[in-house]
Amino acid sequence: MKLALVRQRYTPFGGAERFMDRAIQALGKDADISVFARAWRGEAAGYRFIECNPPHRGNVQRERGFIAAVRQALQAERFDLVQSHERMVPDSIAAPFVYRAGDGVHATWLQERARAQGISGRLRNALNPYHRFMVALERDMFTHPGLSGVICNSRMVRDDIAARFAVADAKLHVIYNGVDLDKYHPRLREHRAKTLGGSGFPADLPLLLYVGSGFERKGVQQLLQAFARARPHANLAIVGADKHAARYVRLAARLGLAAQVRFVGAVPDVTPWYGAADALLLPTLYDPMPNAALEALACGLPVLTSSACGAAEFITEGVNGYVRNALDLDGMAQAISWLADPARSAPMRAAARAAVTHLSLDAMARELLALYRRLAPRG
Repeated sequence: MKLALVRQRYTPFGGAERFMDRAIQALGKDADISVFARAWRGEAAGYRFIECNPPHRGNVQRERGFIAAVRQALQAERFDLVQSHERMVPDSIAAPFVYRAGDGVHATWLQERARAQGISGRLRNALNPYHRFMVALERDMFTHPGLSGVICNSRMVRDDIAARFAVADAKLHVIYNGVDLDKYHPRLREHRAKTLGGSGFPADLPLLLYVGSGFERKGVQQLLQAFARARPHANLAIVGADKHAARYVRLAARLGLAAQVRFVGAVPDVTPWYGAADALLLPTLYDPMPNAALEALACGLPVLTSSACGAAEFITEGVNGYVRNALDLDGMAQAISWLADPARSAPMRAAARAAVTHLSLDAMARELLALYRRLAPRG
């Protein structure tokens, strides 16, 4: 099968990019894979990179230019199937076109974001030409007759697309992100003392963990506010990058959390932090299916997440974590207090791992390949 994968750029910490790395690795023996991108530094081997990097000025021109370049490049040869991780209308694409909704629905993200913003922020979103362009592009893509299928990484996303755009159920396919169950494993706990010692966190206090880039979307402001209300006898490590990270450092200081919260930044390997932690806190404003939640569960960490997160599908209240509204600071504070109590959190570890043991990389590859073969029988 000749498979074309589309994604603008490679971000080492991006969920879509990690999905593509895993898909390329798993499907390499069954598919001839080409990656269409502006730039790509994927970890997986066995693919061909096709550069689509026209100059641009501004976000809208960036999106338009990339889509046009991809369309032109796709016309140069025949593919059995095109799977895009970028929103684009499948005009002039001869092969079956599949969109993976890894970023969810842009209109829904703006809706959830507005709940946490003031009037001025909501007005800026409404007038922002990029958001208006993306909402229109998304609508045109989902309603286009050339859309062969949509890969949804959660039932939450599937149901949202069906309700908003009246996409037929037969076109919506839930395929969860695969997890390397050998790499993300409870045995990482053996590295706890070394990781805590190297970071300066005391070994005798529970460590709660946040993992993710893009602090606004992931709810770091609400997390810090809830943590300040809880005042748990525990510390918090925030692992991830954000261009406005200094703003959140200042917020933690104003809330009196400077001694308990440490901003670690982006790290090349997060597994030592999973091993050191007692629970993951990810009260995201909107997230279709964060890999961090699945990886933490695989490591045996109970998870606190939000009702606007696809990973909530794997949380059983009080058994392997908690689900709260992202703006329910009191509810989150209570859950944080419970997870900071080893008597409550430690018994959840086995159930956390059990919730995702069916999400292996091989299982994901089998589901993807079966879908590709149904949609592209020539391949």
